[in-house]
Parts: sequence; structure tokens; C-alpha cells
Amino acid sequence: MDFLNILILLAPIFFVIALGWFAGHFGSYDAKSAKGVSTLVTKYALPAHFIASILSTPKDKFYSQIPFFVALIFGIVGFYIIILLVTKFAFKYDLTDSSVFSLNSAQPTFAFMGIPVLGSLFGAQEVAIPIAITGIVVNAMLDPIAIIVSTVGEKTKGKTKDGESFLKMTTKAILHGLSEPLALAPLASIILVLLGFKLPAIGHDMLEEIGSVTSGVALFAVGVTVGIRKIKLSLPAFSIALLKVAVQPLLMYFIAVLMGLSADEITKAVLLVAFPGSAVAAMIATRFEKQEAETASAFVISAIMSLITLPIIIALTV
Repeated sequence: MDFLNILILLAPIFFVIALGWFAGHFGSYDAKSAKGVSTLVTKYALPAHFIASILSTPKDKFYSQIPFFVALIFGIVGFYIIILLVTKFAFKYDLTDSSVFSLNSAQPTFAFMGIPVLGSLFGAQEVAIPIAITGIVVNAMLDPIAIIVSTVGEKTKGKTKDGESFLKMTTKAILHGLSEPLALAPLASIILVLLGFKLPAIGHDMLEEIGSVTSGVALFAVGVTVGIRKIKLSLPAFSIALLKVAVQPLLMYFIAVLMGLSADEITKAVLLVAFPGSAVAAMIATRFEKQEAETASAFVISAIMSLITLPIIIALTV
């Protein structure tokens, strides 16, 4: 696919993001109302789309996705661990700082840009399962691990307020991750499919009535979030953004090739990690009061950078 056609393909996506930025920057939305738009996507629309798509998928298709699932674990959780170790031992960050920095470098905003970007290339039905798998990896694995590591870092410095045991803390973090709709909806749906359940047509139509709004609302939410935030230019913010939209996709490409994924699967895997950093990861930074300005700025910077890197990645992989 030539570069001009890629830009034409992405033009509607960038237009809606720009519209959201305009609404956020000029005061139509504030932080509270922007959160409401994001909640519609992450708690309702996208989970509904996952359920409708997954429960309409033949059982055999899930077994063929196991290599893709493993590749994403290496490309997302593995990348988090690599950056964690580098920042901890090479740059002498404390453990919580390292975890927050690494999480923001590794967690993509797949929920908001996955369906619009990948759907425009492969069709929404074709990309629902890869995006759902990403939701499981991020929400049920990456976020709990990052929260556990960050909490351990706080405990070693005596900054936690309670006396929770490590087991209780770990269990709580994992259960919280699994309870997130972006993890629970695909996990439960996959289990139902493997047990032989098939969604009736009327059930599919009911779920897609809300699921079908995902693309436009998600892109608008990205724009609004960028528009309401102020950028603090700093080396850590640029580093997080660069790791997110350039280094992680490159690593993901080599992992996908080594695992023998098909050309289409390689493109999907690389693009899923090439999206800007996640606002959720930035919120975890706020929770631990670590690098709040840097991670918030990195989200905006990576979103701007992705306007350049996404067309290049599509041109190189499609």
C-alpha cells in the first residue's frame, strides 16, 4: 500500500481525533466529562463489541490465536520487564518509579484506536479477537503486575498506609485486573465459545447497537484527552513516548517474525503496540504519586508522534 493511500485511509481517523482535541482544548469538555466519554468506550461499548464478535466466532479460530497471544505477552509484558530492569539498575530509579515509567512505555491505548485503525485495514470483525486478546494481556496481566511491583516498591520504603500481606495485595491486584470489562468480557466470552455456546442473532444485534459506536467515540475521546492536558516537555516524557511508539513496535515485529506469525498477524501485533501510551497507565502514575506530569505529557507527545509513526508502520508492514 502506497503512502498516499495510507494517509487517505487514516484521514477520517485523524479528523475525529482533531475534532476531539478542538472540543477539549476550547472547553467543551473538562476532565470530568472527558472521563465520562472514556468510560462509555472502556466499560460499555467496546466490551459489548467484544462479546458480540467473540460469541459469533467458531471455536477453532481461538486455538489458532495462541501464538498471537504468546507474542503479545512477550511484546507487552516482556517489554515492561526489560524497561523496568534498565531503569532500575542502569538509571538507578527506585522500584515504584521504574514500574510507573515502564508501564507507561509499554501499555498502548488499544481500546481507543484498535477498532478504528485495524478495522480500516482488515475489517472490524477480523480484528475483534486480536484486540480482545490485547485487552486480556493488558488488563489481566500487565496492569496487575505493574501495580504489584509499584506497591512492593512503596512497601520497601514504608510508604503504604496498611499492613496488607504480599499475597493479599497480589490477589487484590489480579482480581481487580480480571474484573475490568476489557478483560472480563473477552475472557468470559472465549470460555463460553469453548463450552459450545453460540449467541443468537438478536443477541448479537442488541450488543452491537451499543458496540457499533466504539470507533468514533473512542477516537473523539483520545482527542479530548489530549486537548485538555498541558504538556510538560522533559526528557522522561519524550523517552516514554519514543519507547512507546517506536521501540516497542520494533521489538514486537522481531518477536512476531521469530514466532512465525502470518504477515497479517505481524501487522496486527505491531500496530496494537504502536498506538500512543494509555491514559489508564498515566492514572496509575497518579495513584502512586510518581512522575505524574511526565506520564501525562508522554501520553500527549506519543499521540502526536503516532500521527507520523502509524502511517510509516502501516507502509512497512501491510
